[in-house]
Amino acid sequence: MSKKQQLAISVKKEDNINEWYTEVIQKADLIEYTDVSGCIIFKPNSYQVWESIQRFFDEKIKHSGVRNAYFPLFIPEKLLNKEADHVDGFSAEVAWVTQGGNSELKERLAIRPTSETIIGNAYSKWINSYRDLPMRLNQWCNVVRWEFKHPTPFLRNREFLWQEGHSAFATKEEAEAEVLEILEYYSQVGEELLAIPIDKGKKSIGEKFAGADFTTTIESYVAEAGKAIQAGTSHMLGQNFAKAFDIEYLDKDQKKQFPYQTSWGISTRLIGAMIMMHSDNNGLVLPPKVAHNKVVLLPMYFKGKEDVVNNELDSIMLKLQKFGALVDDNKKEQIGFKINKWEMQGIPLQIEVGPRDVEQGVVTFNVRDLNEKFQVKLEDLEVRVEQELENMQKRLLERARDKIKEVTVEVSNFEEFEKAIKEGKRCLVPWAESTQSEDEIKEKTGAKTSCIPFSHKEKSLEGVNCFYSGKPATCYVYFCKSF
Repeated sequence: MSKKQQLAISVKKEDNINEWYTEVIQKADLIEYTDVSGCIIFKPNSYQVWESIQRFFDEKIKHSGVRNAYFPLFIPEKLLNKEADHVDGFSAEVAWVTQGGNSELKERLAIRPTSETIIGNAYSKWINSYRDLPMRLNQWCNVVRWEFKHPTPFLRNREFLWQEGHSAFATKEEAEAEVLEILEYYSQVGEELLAIPIDKGKKSIGEKFAGADFTTTIESYVAEAGKAIQAGTSHMLGQNFAKAFDIEYLDKDQKKQFPYQTSWGISTRLIGAMIMMHSDNNGLVLPPKVAHNKVVLLPMYFKGKEDVVNNELDSIMLKLQKFGALVDDNKKEQIGFKINKWEMQGIPLQIEVGPRDVEQGVVTFNVRDLNEKFQVKLEDLEVRVEQELENMQKRLLERARDKIKEVTVEVSNFEEFEKAIKEGKRCLVPWAESTQSEDEIKEKTGAKTSCIPFSHKEKSLEGVNCFYSGKPATCYVYFCKSF
């Protein structure tokens, strides 16, 4: 088998998206598996995406007044048990440390599944007066959730990277405002940075975060897989954790009060969503805004003409430094292999530079999401690179929106619903919200709620009955299968 054949994806996205995804993440050099199931090495090609997300989101929250901190990885069992609903929600996923060196520990230590408990304990020491509020902290860290389902790199890891923000406010209104503010930033990460279409909404009672009053979410949908991706959540914790952890403060009247708290997080699951959404049968497709190297220059060498090409390359590199341009001048590889290699790794723009091009004052552009090559004048190079990258970013979002629109249907009865779910559709339905009915629907069809979308909040429910129970509907909701 040739190097070119080894590089190629052997299964089509439309035929078997799971096998296709596995091949893409390996052949695009995104990950390395390890000896611990569900724990992967994030190689530079994937970690660059996380760095882009970090920069984008970190700037947003710091401008809003949030500060970064860091809390320990190990959480004593007594802290994890303080909030009953919370520990019930995470108990099956917690990894425990029971021994240190050769000695058995007196108390088990949980490896951080999330940090509400350890941060709540710290806040009980730091928040004593209304002057200490609001307290708004965020940490960038790793967490461990011992999933027993089949791990899928990025989408369902046992160890993954994320940010988790934790805030405390004097009033319920302030806390609820932050929940929605952060959700808007998450939506911007999805759409502006990763070109992933986002639905903002509320989680059902059965799907909300353990211990929260309510959970808001950004959701997207991979049409080829027929599954939704929960891409980030922002929770209104109310006073539940404050009461459990004795977080009290004296207000202006010297009366004791409990603060209202929020927590919010996005993770490296976003990388998986991006791969699923945009990549194709030729490999990874990187939205230009998250690609560190947005341009690769491919010199076309011919005997006796090498200096002509190299001299022009030096000039081009100076012009394109801001795009992270790199040069692939490996003379041991054929140009066809190089084109396929960089296509596989998702570089947004390939620029071919040959001696004849230089003589004519042009170069050849190959934009990753287009199936065509075209020539660009050297005098227009910087402007055209900027334009083509901007256009690609917009196209990726628009195409993804079109795909999701095609597979989203509105149904009003369970018979239509079952048929649509079997066809891999996402269903918008009127629903009388209840945990029991959601469990029954999932048991019968494999579908569950994705979110109660804010975009349909004003849609009239007068005289509308639930698609499942026939009772008066209380909301419109997306039901579908999910990762």
